[in-house]
Amino acid sequence: MTRRTPEPVQVIKQRRDGALAALVEGVPYTRFLGISFERRGDELTAILAYDEALIGNPFLPALHGGATAAFLEVTAIIGLSWAMLWDDLESGALDPRSLTADTLPRLPKTIDFTVDYLRPGMPRDAYARARVNRSGRRYASVHVEAWQDNRARLFAQATGHFLMPTRDG
Repeated sequence: MTRRTPEPVQVIKQRRDGALAALVEGVPYTRFLGISFERRGDELTAILAYDEALIGNPFLPALHGGATAAFLEVTAIIGLSWAMLWDDLESGALDPRSLTADTLPRLPKTIDFTVDYLRPGMPRDAYARARVNRSGRRYASVHVEAWQDNRARLFAQATGHFLMPTRDG
């Protein structure tokens, strides 16, 4: 029995990074808000780069609640989509070179999204991670946490429910 030669680590990283870049580019709102993603294995961390245009209350100053909610929702959708793509990507069933914003699978649709504002978002970069609580063929539930300087001091969290796209298109 012959064993398949493992792919070099660099090839695997390029495949994963290419798929993530295509996924993020498929949501133009990420660019508008200045959201980027860092990947460590299968874990994603969203980064909302500080911009003065994101300030809602200049007297505090604090991040606008709408910008915070959008950041959390985008993090949930990208995190859920990444979890959907991961198995296909790792098994080789999905070629990331064929992934573009036009050829990506459809994204989950938001059913409802509830945000808890725990404290004002300060005028600095913010970070968020999504955790998929349940993901089935038709429905998914995702929890998102956002922090700034200290991961233990969240400034917002959210729970969302999503309608999953059909696998055939």
